[in-house]
Amino acid sequence: MDRAQLAGFLRARREALRPEDVGLPRGPRRRTGGLRREEVAALCGMSADYYGRIEQQRGPNPSEQMLAALARGLRLSPEERDHLFRLGGHPTVRRVFGDDHVSPGMARIFDRLEDTPAQVMSHLGETLRQTPLAVALMGDQSVHTGPARSLHYRWFTDPESRLIHPEEDHPVHGRLLAADLRDAYARDGRGSRAAELVDALLAASPEFAAIWGEHPVPGAYCEPKRVRHPRLGVLELHCQTLVDPGRSQRLLVYTAVPGSESHDKLRLLSVTGERRV
Repeated sequence: MDRAQLAGFLRARREALRPEDVGLPRGPRRRTGGLRREEVAALCGMSADYYGRIEQQRGPNPSEQMLAALARGLRLSPEERDHLFRLGGHPTVRRVFGDDHVSPGMARIFDRLEDTPAQVMSHLGETLRQTPLAVALMGDQSVHTGPARSLHYRWFTDPESRLIHPEEDHPVHGRLLAADLRDAYARDGRGSRAAELVDALLAASPEFAAIWGEHPVPGAYCEPKRVRHPRLGVLELHCQTLVDPGRSQRLLVYTAVPGSESHDKLRLLSVTGERRV
């Protein structure tokens, strides 16, 4: 626990809040714009004396429950809440992501990519949005339901899902997907949707179970991918990924080296129509 930093952080957040931010009247005698200590204490459900001693760097170490109450009362963001817990000497609380809503910032970038194969995916491999060219390149991946919404699940349970890549590339893709799912499981933990997906795959796919037992981890660099299109043949593409850590979603943008055969094939996607395997 860092008493000085904890006290300074709480004081700064208290002084940054206005009474109207938390539904309190400002009143004619208020000389400062921030909240009083006793007001914060009331919002957090603790005594003014207890809160005051924390800001004065004395008293007992706050428990996780007290820190959670402080985070709620001071209207802290998830990132600020994590910072508060670290200052208080406690591990940060695990946050599990499961929202299919694409964040506004990610959506604005996505909407500018109409002439590019791009898609937004969750950290479990669920396709949330695709540009028309992404549908033409890889098919509509948003139509699946249940566990099959996840590319990770389809890869190991549905042979047709592998037809998008040349057969000789299948071992590499399988290992990459298993490593990606292990990363999601490590962050989300037991009882999460990632854990449910892992359990389902361990029961359904001996191949996945074998790779999972090797504890693969994602690499730092993603090699170019080869995508097999039924009309255009094989395209060698680079996949640039923009990660939105706030919602654990990814924007994948597929490009080809200018002047290459794959670049010319990408330009033909707009006239090929939706992919048919």
